[in-house]
Amino acid sequence: MPGGLRDTVRQELLARQLDEQIAARYPVGQRLRILDVGMGRGAQALRLARAGHTITGLESDPVLLRAAQESLSTEPAGIRERVRLLEGDGHETGVHFLPGSFDVVLCHGVLMSSPEPDAMLAGLARMLAPGGLLSLLVRNADALAMGPGLAGDWSGTLAALESDLYSDGGGVPLRADRLDALTSTLAGIAAPLHAWYGVQVFTDWGADTVIPAADELERLLTAEDRAGRTEPYRRVAALLHLCGVRG
Repeated sequence: MPGGLRDTVRQELLARQLDEQIAARYPVGQRLRILDVGMGRGAQALRLARAGHTITGLESDPVLLRAAQESLSTEPAGIRERVRLLEGDGHETGVHFLPGSFDVVLCHGVLMSSPEPDAMLAGLARMLAPGGLLSLLVRNADALAMGPGLAGDWSGTLAALESDLYSDGGGVPLRADRLDALTSTLAGIAAPLHAWYGVQVFTDWGADTVIPAADELERLLTAEDRAGRTEPYRRVAALLHLCGVRG
């Protein structure tokens, strides 16, 4: 649910991790060319535009694209000028852009619904300039059983232990990914894994809840951030954030 606790935690953790990876690769103040594939409502795209970067957002869902456009319309003119929003999906990057056009490519929450994820990833990697950063957020197949298990749904738990498939809240079938398999894929497309994080070790299970007061939310975020970097906790996070670097 946009604006709920899960969404708030996810976006904040992604922001911290992305900023860390960008700071490790680029000089402070450098304005980067960033492509956000499947940008949704534009939370990360607008945040990065406010930081001074040039953003291209690609979104196939017209409802989400319209929401992103409406959010952008409320920003100051200087920020609006740095953002371009297009309708399209991650399989169409070669139609819209030349290879090597971007310093950073984001693909968050998209692979799980892609019919050809490896082909899409190869296309995204081609969009990166040498040394560019590819940021992926995927559902963690190795943790699919955690949700039904914690809810006491043992039939669901056993099914999740045997499959990489799951359904979203609306019953739409989706696919989760495994760290080892994606590590191999990234190496094969010349954007080998540089760093990875667990996202939402604690807050993705069960019903969404209200956002706590600021001090409690910060403690929650600190705990999630530390767990997402620490073995073995990060391996059972609901989501994985993988960062590959173009060779």
